[in-house]
This record gives sequence, structure tokens and C-alpha cells, in this order.
Amino acid sequence: MNVIRQFLTNEEAATAVEYAVMLALIIGVMTATIRSLGGTVAGMWSNTDTELTAHGF
Repeated sequence: MNVIRQFLTNEEAATAVEYAVMLALIIGVMTATIRSLGGTVAGMWSNTDTELTAHGF
């Protein structure tokens, strides 16, 4: 019974959960940003390739 009581009163577990939630949110924001910018950057490189090819490079 003491083990359960110690686990429930231990604040380190709550801190670990808070860090896990923050990490998940950061990863989610980073993934969304990379996906959003990925298409734009790909379009820029495609446009650059097209312009260079048109000018004989």
C-alpha cells in the first residue's frame, strides 16, 4: 500500500508527463511547419531549375 501512496504523491511522474506533452506539441508544430514550407521550397527549386534550363545551364 505504501508503494501506491508514494507513486500517487510523487511529483516527478507529473513532470515527466508534462515534458512528454510539450515534446509532442513541439514535434507537431515542427512537422506542420516543415510540411507547409516543403511545398513552397520544392516549387522554388523547380522554378530555378526551369529558369536555368531555359538559359542554357
